[in-house]
Amino acid sequence: MIGIYRWRHQQTKNTYIRFCFSGSLGEKLDRPLDTDIHQAVWLDAETIQQRRSQFRSPLVEQCLQDYLAGKRYPLDLLTD
Repeated sequence: MIGIYRWRHQQTKNTYIRFCFSGSLGEKLDRPLDTDIHQAVWLDAETIQQRRSQFRSPLVEQCLQDYLAGKRYPLDLLTD
């Protein structure tokens, strides 16, 4: 786990929680996407940063920066 993030949208006052994980993909999964997901792509960090204007929230950049900085937390931080 990279981190758990909270952000409050200034106009709508909605609060968003983001859980950020890292891992490796053992195989490409050919599943249909959820209806609200238009495309799934794999991008390197530089390309992600170049697309900053497309981020839906500042949490995307914070997750990436924390990942690049080596922040990691054990998964037992989460409980069932």
